[in-house]
Amino acid sequence: MRYVKISPENTYEFLSRLKGMGTLYAPSKISEQFYDFQEVDDVKDVEFDYHRTIRPPRRFFYPVEETMFTFDTHKVELKEKLPRKERVILFGVHNCDIVALRIMDAEFLDEQPDPYYQIRRQNGIIIGLSCMPDEYCFCNVRRIEFVDAGFDLFFHELPDGFLVRVGTVTGHKLIDPNMDLFSEVSKKDVDNISEFERKKADAFKVKGNWDDLRYLLELRMDHPMYEREADKCLGCGNCTLTCPTCRCYDVKDKPSIDGRTGERIRFWDSCQFRTHGLVAGGHNFRETKQDRFYNRYQCKNAYCPETTTAYCVGCGRCTYFCPADIQFRSNLMEIGGYQEVKK
Repeated sequence: MRYVKISPENTYEFLSRLKGMGTLYAPSKISEQFYDFQEVDDVKDVEFDYHRTIRPPRRFFYPVEETMFTFDTHKVELKEKLPRKERVILFGVHNCDIVALRIMDAEFLDEQPDPYYQIRRQNGIIIGLSCMPDEYCFCNVRRIEFVDAGFDLFFHELPDGFLVRVGTVTGHKLIDPNMDLFSEVSKKDVDNISEFERKKADAFKVKGNWDDLRYLLELRMDHPMYEREADKCLGCGNCTLTCPTCRCYDVKDKPSIDGRTGERIRFWDSCQFRTHGLVAGGHNFRETKQDRFYNRYQCKNAYCPETTTAYCVGCGRCTYFCPADIQFRSNLMEIGGYQEVKK
């Protein structure tokens, strides 16, 4: 792997140059408390020190709603509406969200690729950014606190800039024309990165390995946590809408007022909605809120073979943005019998 260094001033210049290569999105502060990936107008507005965005990066490749095709019943005609090949550059993606995109790839780019997702993904550039965990983060027990795949470039914070890892051929093509902005990595830089990673490891509230959790969830289906916590749940779906790996969707045909033409749209769905398990004839596979609550815990902690991780990446969004204050990580610790680190 290739390593280079860039200063803070040159980082802003690099971002300015990236804007000329496509539409650049980066973390921006949208309120006193929340951040989101926004199109960059002024590179000085980019936030380098943030914990999580309110919306996950998957929305750039798998939109909240999109038209799949239009139809004309008189002509018996369908016209597929594939997305345009527009370059999207995401800067400042944390390791948890990078792995989340790899999980989305595993679902949408399998032996039968989804063309809508595929076109956007092929035209996307991912630039990672190191971070320090807060009390909601638990990516370490998911074994993804450090990533070695899924990014074109990855920026590691240094006291005087960033150490940049180059992860793909595309990453090399971003660096090579801009070598006037980069310098060689020194031994001191390597020592600083090592120290940063040590502090990061110490900052997590939980330790260990949760690979056995998916089995414990199956073995403890009657655990009282489900009934107790499901009773709090509002069924709003906020946990799934903010989750970087949720991929459920529904499709609906929308006829035009002329009665002959229309469009089919695809939109995000949530396993926490009552209608998610509803089928023809009125049967509901997950009729109760507790059924849906239990399903989410099983789904998020299942094993993803392509990434060798769970489908939950430990980003903390579902807890942070839950209006009912349901503590996902604490609930998992209760079932798994894990303990918080005492400091």
